[in-house]
Amino acid sequence: MADVLVLRAIRGRARSLNLNGRRLQRVPGAVGSLTQLTALHLRNNALSQLPGDVTALCNLTVLHLGNNQFAEVPEELKHLHSLEVLHMFGNRITEIPSCVCDGLKNLKSLNLNNNLIEKIPGEIEKLQCLEKLSLNHNCLRDIPKELCVLQNLCELHLGNNQLEALPEPIFLLRNLKELRVYRNNLIGLPEGLCRLGNLKILDVAGNQIQAFPSRLHEIPLQELYCEENPLLLKEPVSAIQDEEVLSLKEIAARNILSHLHNGSSLLHDQIKSHPEARRLLGNRNACALCGTWFLDMWLECVRE
Repeated sequence: MADVLVLRAIRGRARSLNLNGRRLQRVPGAVGSLTQLTALHLRNNALSQLPGDVTALCNLTVLHLGNNQFAEVPEELKHLHSLEVLHMFGNRITEIPSCVCDGLKNLKSLNLNNNLIEKIPGEIEKLQCLEKLSLNHNCLRDIPKELCVLQNLCELHLGNNQLEALPEPIFLLRNLKELRVYRNNLIGLPEGLCRLGNLKILDVAGNQIQAFPSRLHEIPLQELYCEENPLLLKEPVSAIQDEEVLSLKEIAARNILSHLHNGSSLLHDQIKSHPEARRLLGNRNACALCGTWFLDMWLECVRE
């Protein structure tokens, strides 16, 4: 049936061919004759390779190869110089051959979600037209710094990987608007992230982040997802100070606040006649862990 559809497309000089869900184990050889083709859909089949004839599709701009059985990104793709959109999600890809990046200089969107990719080649820097890169649900442990030179990149999706850090040169992605790195092993974010003036969406949920970069508030974010990180779990963190040294004002304030907290009516009546002390104690804080009142500094519930 697929061969019949290809023959019809040849006769009609078709510009789009849909062979989704045809249980194909090979691409019909006649597809190479469709030189006017701009979109080829081969999603939901059993393909593991592309025929050499596919290199004749010089006008192809959209190629869907999602949910097949490819073990790597086919090298034949490097000859598709007009390709702008490539979907290869849901395969068995473990490797992106570096040579593939040589010919995909017009690629704008690359979707490799749900694969087994462990490494992004440094040659990805050659994809200078890339606007959207999606590598969710893979096995990535790090991101090459070469990715940070993709000046047109607007969306970067790296969720559900094994990343422990993001490259510091990430600040070079000046057009980045959406960064999703949820469900990784990140323990922090690079300070360079704060220089991404166009970033609108940041998703770092489900990591091991204990503190944000000091200038994160300078980014004009519209959406921030940071749940399931230690910074929101009220867990103790390691203390920087070797020992706690309290001022006389802090010691006195804590003593008074403790009595007030315990309901001392005598002290409560005396405070009413000292407006300055009442104003000072009115600025008290409470420990997020134990609820005890303090004035300026609280370290008792910090694990050393």
